[in-house]
Amino acid sequence: MNSFLPESCVRNALRQGIATLRDKNVPSYTLAAELLLLHTLGRSRTWLYAHPEEPLSETQTQAFSSLLARRAAGEPTQYLTGRQEFWGLEFEVTPDVLIPRPETEHVVEVALDRLAVRESRAGRKLTLTGEGLQIVDVGTGSGCIAIALAQELPGARFTATDVSGAALAVAKRNAARHSLADCVLFIESNLFCAFAADVGEKTSVATVHQAATGFGTRAARKSQAASNQARLFDLVVSNPPYIGRKEKGTLMREVREHEPEVALYGGEEGYEFYARLIAQAVHHVQPGGLLVLELGHNSLPAVQSLLDLPHWTSVGVTSDLAGIPRVIAAERTEAARTVALQDEA
Repeated sequence: MNSFLPESCVRNALRQGIATLRDKNVPSYTLAAELLLLHTLGRSRTWLYAHPEEPLSETQTQAFSSLLARRAAGEPTQYLTGRQEFWGLEFEVTPDVLIPRPETEHVVEVALDRLAVRESRAGRKLTLTGEGLQIVDVGTGSGCIAIALAQELPGARFTATDVSGAALAVAKRNAARHSLADCVLFIESNLFCAFAADVGEKTSVATVHQAATGFGTRAARKSQAASNQARLFDLVVSNPPYIGRKEKGTLMREVREHEPEVALYGGEEGYEFYARLIAQAVHHVQPGGLLVLELGHNSLPAVQSLLDLPHWTSVGVTSDLAGIPRVIAAERTEAARTVALQDEA
């Protein structure tokens, strides 16, 4: 097969890889070439720069060449290496899940901050462990938000939902990778459909699929899944689909051609998904509980209008490092449950 690279040492391979990706206008071409070479060699960055003259075998050269060709053709580096860092943790990623972005870490930060404020207001200790809290990550994808929060809140119980069974399989493996399989219950569900029976919502209840992720014996797990029908949560977090389909042509090809559409597009405009998510969340957040959502670009005006009284209060917006509104958070009012039940009647 044709190769981008001759047989070479580490230094020459990296140099040629950088040049190849630069010539193909690949974003962050130096980092991409480095990560692909590290993946090919199964080595650390420290080793890479400490052994610049180490020769590459023909098999390694061809493997690196193949990865460079795929990256040059638009496949994301993270899908080629199968990993991405988030919240200081390494996550498996596949084309079945959205690649975790650094901006999404703001969701974790805001959730922890708002929980701490709530505990302080209630006069409880400020060392937050999450004891007794019920938390759900809606549209979990790789599981990065739920797993990051579970790492920080060992006393909480987590549920993570996704409409994609393939995505849930990845999330389950990530939970096991970080020894958190017993802390997170994974359920296949479209938004809150798996929890809808207790509030009489006009949606069918999705089949509940519980992974081999702890919660005691098989009988106990089955009982836990059945009891989900009546559960309310202290915290709902989500990074929902928020790109408008009309924007598809403007996306980078790495995103447009390779990341899962179900995790990208929130409707023609991009903010339609929030309306359904927030409307259903009213039924599933405890009075005084929290809702924390990642925002899409320019979605703040549409989303903020959905969080008006009487259902929500203490609405706050957090911007990312670029000054773009990135996270919106709200607290459910005590009156919201009563209003919601009246609406059903």
